Amino acid sequence: MIAYRQLKPLLLGLLISAAAMPAATAAAPDASATAPGPGMARVWFLRPSSSSSAAYGASPMVYANGKPIGTIPEDSEFYRDFAPGTYRFTVDPYGSPNHVGDTVQLMQGSQTYLEVQWIPTWEEGYSTGGRHSFFVVNMAPQIAQDWLPSLTSVDQR
Repeated sequence: MIAYRQLKPLLLGLLISAAAMPAATAAAPDASATAPGPGMARVWFLRPSSSSSAAYGASPMVYANGKPIGTIPEDSEFYRDFAPGTYRFTVDPYGSPNHVGDTVQLMQGSQTYLEVQWIPTWEEGYSTGGRHSFFVVNMAPQIAQDWLPSLTSVDQR
């Protein structure tokens, strides 16, 4: 019989591995939100405030495959419906220039959550010292669901 002390490192390793995995892009639709249109996928864009988002009131433009889809001020959210397919989402950096995007495969009926973050560039692999920039990163559906009620909807369609 395996002692608990021997299982503890294995369980810890599994937990760390699970946390390092990319967030799921498709989640069950939230009951408080309308479903995507027929044959479409919904992408939510969130920008919760944080102590590190001192981007001086910036409202960066978010892009899908290089086409602008809307600006996102701090403490806000919006969504767009897209046809199923592969999309690369980027944002104006405002800080150090970067070419980082989040590429997502959208499936019909899915809901994907992306966060616009003002973070140190080294966290995304840039060696630019202590500089910051905006990045679009995948957000876990459970975390996004927790944030959505506290954010202001900015419908820009």
